[in-house]
Amino acid sequence: MTSVEERVADDPSATGTVPGHVRRALAVARAHRVFLVVLLPAVGLRLVAMLGYRGALWFPDSYDYVSGALTLTPNLIRPSGYSLFLWLLSPFHSLTLVVLVQHAMGVAVGAMVYALLRHRFALPTWLASAAAVPALYDAFGIQLEHLVLSDTLFTFLVTLAVTLALWRNTLSTRRMALVCLLVGLAAVTRSVGLPVLVLMLAWLALRRAGWRAVAAGLVAGLLPIVLYAGWFSSRTHQFGLTYSTGIFLYSRTMPFADCRKMKPPVDELPLCIDTPPNKRGRSQYYIWGRISPFHRLGEHKFTADTEARAGDFAQRAILAQPGDYAGTVTSDLLRTFRWKHPPFPETTTYDYYLFQQHPPQPPPTAVRRMRPYDRGHLNTHVVRPYSRIMQVYQRYFFLRGTMFGLILLVGLGALLRRRWEALLPWTVAVAAIVVPPTTAEFDYRYVIPAVPVACVAAALAFIRRDTAAPEPADEA
Repeated sequence: MTSVEERVADDPSATGTVPGHVRRALAVARAHRVFLVVLLPAVGLRLVAMLGYRGALWFPDSYDYVSGALTLTPNLIRPSGYSLFLWLLSPFHSLTLVVLVQHAMGVAVGAMVYALLRHRFALPTWLASAAAVPALYDAFGIQLEHLVLSDTLFTFLVTLAVTLALWRNTLSTRRMALVCLLVGLAAVTRSVGLPVLVLMLAWLALRRAGWRAVAAGLVAGLLPIVLYAGWFSSRTHQFGLTYSTGIFLYSRTMPFADCRKMKPPVDELPLCIDTPPNKRGRSQYYIWGRISPFHRLGEHKFTADTEARAGDFAQRAILAQPGDYAGTVTSDLLRTFRWKHPPFPETTTYDYYLFQQHPPQPPPTAVRRMRPYDRGHLNTHVVRPYSRIMQVYQRYFFLRGTMFGLILLVGLGALLRRRWEALLPWTVAVAAIVVPPTTAEFDYRYVIPAVPVACVAAALAFIRRDTAAPEPADEA
C-alpha cells in the first residue's frame, strides 16, 4: 500500500465514510475528555451499587411514599411530590427502575455543575470537572440515590433550576417561569423548597429581570404549590401542604422550652414537660417517642387542631427564649461541618444511610401495603463482592463536613470579590442547610442537596474579570 492508502485504511474518516454524527460525537468527547475521565468511574460506582444491592434500600419514610403512590392520597406529615414521582413510574412495577432513575439523576446533577461552569462561565475544563466531583463521588450521596426517599429528586430539581437560571446572561420570561416551576415542584417534594422559591424570586428582582419575568416566575412557582394544596384539602378540608409544620417546630423547641417562662394558655399545657433541659432527649423524640406529649392530646397526632396548638406553643417558646433557640439551632448547624460522621440523631437512624451487609427490610405490614408496586423486589438482596466494595468505599470516600465548610467559604469569597453570579447558588446552598435545623432537626441527608450548588458558587470565585458575564440590561 502507498502511504495515502495506509492512512485511509487506518482512519476511515479520511474518506468521509464516518457518519457526521459520529465525527461530532468524537469531537465533543475530545473537547470534554477530562470530564469524561471524571464521569465514567462515577457511573461505574453506581452500577456496582446496583449490582451489590438488588432492588432498593429502605428508610422508615419510604413505606408512606410508596403507599401514597399506590393510593394517590396526600400525606399528612410530609409533602407527597415524591409519591407522585413514584406514581409516574408505577406502571413498570419496578423499584429497580426507580433506583436506576435516581442514580441517573445523581449523575445528571454532576453533569449540570460541569456544563454550567463550562458553557456560561468558560471555566477551564479541569476546574469545572473538579467542581462536579463532590456531587458525583460522595458515598453518602450515592447511597441516598439508592434509598426510596425524596432527597435525590429534590436535589435534581433544585440543581436544574439553578442551572437554567444561570445558563444565559439574559433572563427571559419563559425561562424564568420554567425555573420557578421547577422550584415549585421541589417545594411539594420537600418543604425546604418554599424558602428556595422566595430566594429565586428575590434574585430575579435583584437582577432587574423585569416585572413580566418576576410575575411569570411567581405564578409558575406557586402553580404546583396551589394545586397540591387543593389536592391536600380534598382529604383534609384544609388548604395547605401538611399537618406537621407546627409539630416539627414544636419538637425543635423541646430541648429548651420552659413553660414557666412561656406561660402558654390552658389548652397548650399538655405540651409542657418538667424534665430539666440538660436531661432531655433529641428533638424528634418529642414527636415519635413513647411518652411524647402529643399522646395527651388524642389518638391522632397529625390533625389541624394539634398542628395549630403545637405551632403556637413553639412560637411562644422562641419569643420567650430566643437565646436558647439560637443556641439549639447553632449547635445543630455546626454538626454540618464536622470532619467525621458521628452517628446522629442516633445510631438506628444513621445506619439507614450506610451500605450495610444486612440492610433494614420492610416490615410485613408495609410489605402488604406496597406489594402491588413491585411484586418481586421489595426486599433488598445483597450480593457480594459488589456490596463489600460499596461498604469499603463509603468508609473512606465522602465529603467531609469540614471540606463542605471550606467550599461554602470559597463561595462566600466569590461574593466578597463581587462575583455576583455566585449569589444565587450560594444562598440556595445556605438555605438548604439552615432551614432543617431551624425548623426541625439536623440530619446528614439534608446537607447533600446543598453540595452541587455550593460547588458552583465556589468555582465562580475563580472567574477572571475578562471572562465573567456582564450585568444584564433590563428586560421587558
